[in-house]
Amino acid sequence: MDETLPMATVRTQVAVPLRFPDGYVTTALVHSFHGLVDGREHLAFGLGDRVAAGGRPVRDAPAPLVRPHSECLTGDVFGSQRCDCGPQLREAVERIAEAGGYLLYLRQEGRGIGLYAKLDAYALQDGGLDTYEANVALGRGADERDYTVAAQMLAALGVTRVALLSNNPDKAAQLDRLGVTVVDRVATGVHLTPANAGYLAAKMSRADHALELPFVP
Repeated sequence: MDETLPMATVRTQVAVPLRFPDGYVTTALVHSFHGLVDGREHLAFGLGDRVAAGGRPVRDAPAPLVRPHSECLTGDVFGSQRCDCGPQLREAVERIAEAGGYLLYLRQEGRGIGLYAKLDAYALQDGGLDTYEANVALGRGADERDYTVAAQMLAALGVTRVALLSNNPDKAAQLDRLGVTVVDRVATGVHLTPANAGYLAAKMSRADHALELPFVP
């Protein structure tokens, strides 16, 4: 890892059984941390038999599958179809549980602008702006997320190499700059609905997300 990265340590780890609305069940070893640079309560969910049992990375073992997932209250909890966050979270948990690795649940609502501002951005989107334009119209960055805490969490867990479960090239670029070796980028599924088609098209056209849509609205 990058020697300049501020050090974080594992604060607690506890096994948590998970159940999703479609009936899928698994168990995660949930980690909290001391020393994260933004002071927020980010979590790492260790998934897969060895990881969920508290095993540390083994030399020469395959890189764990890792997804940094930004919190989305509306999508993750309430099933909003304006985005694809909820389905991506559900997909990631199962795929990581099968492969072994970590879901990093990052408290970066609304691509870093916060929940209330995200709802303000929704109102602007209803007026015709896309998701990135709406953030900028609020005087914020199109995407304010910083993955320093993700790199800190991985370092605290002893992870230096990852297979990154993401369509977002910025996640890979930031982790690489922070000293995390991304040995592979693994695409997530495309969770397209009539309500989120414009949102997905904006992610593809404005942020180079690796998506293949049957049409661009």
